[in-house]
Parts: sequence; structure tokens; C-alpha cells
Amino acid sequence: MYQPSRRGIILGTAFLIASATRPSSSRANEPTALAIKGFDPVAYFTLGKPMPGRADIAYEWDEQRYYFATPEHREMFKSDPVRYAPQFANFCAMALARGQKFEANPEYWLVDGDKLYLFAVAAGPARFGENLKANAENAVQNRGLIAKP
Repeated sequence: MYQPSRRGIILGTAFLIASATRPSSSRANEPTALAIKGFDPVAYFTLGKPMPGRADIAYEWDEQRYYFATPEHREMFKSDPVRYAPQFANFCAMALARGQKFEANPEYWLVDGDKLYLFAVAAGPARFGENLKANAENAVQNRGLIAKP
């Protein structure tokens, strides 16, 4: 009957742990997703309008690559990304409030306090704002529709 050595058990365990914690090669080679179609998330707060960002002024956060119009905007985002990132990534807040999943258009947006919401259609911000608190709560509850695989 085979009796593994203590050294063999330790090496085998170390190999299993290393294999389990190593990122898969297919995931490691995937490009980082572009956030909000390349628009600068900070511009909604500072300029009050959507502004395309520049690829040479970028920052990766939460598995997405954000572009910024200025280096200052990038630094503001880096200091507090949760404040500036859209509430539901690249998805329409109104659709999520209704239990649906649609990609947002960065041209349709709403800033409420310190939260940025994006929408799929031009009427989205007004509809969402009619009952903002309930819509935001519903969207948060339905956030699982956009869960990462």
C-alpha cells in the first residue's frame, strides 16, 4: 500500500493552492471593457454635460477602462471612483428599475446629488426622475441582471 511522504503531501497541497488561485489564461488575455463608451464620467459632475474622454488619459477600475477629458478628471476619479462611476455601469437605470437590461447611451444621463445614472433613451432621465427614490431602489434590487459571470 502506497504511503505518500510528508514532503509529497506538502508539495501537492502547494500545487493545488497555486493552481486554484492563478487567473485563467483566457481571462488574463481578455481586453478590459471600455466604460460608458469612452465618455468621461467626471465631466457629468464638473461640466454638467457628457464629454468624450481620451484614450491617452485612461484609468482601469472595477474591470473597466475609463477615459477622461483631462488629467485632472482622471485624478478626481482615482481619488473617489465610487462617487463618479455610473451607478449601474454601462446599463440603463430605468430599464433596471423595470427589471430589464438595456445598454445605456452616455448622451442620456441624470446626476442626482453624488450619483450618475445613464439611460438607453432620451425620455429615461425624466421618467426615472418622476419617482427617483423608488426607481433607484428597484434598480438596485434588480442589479443582479447585470451581474458579472
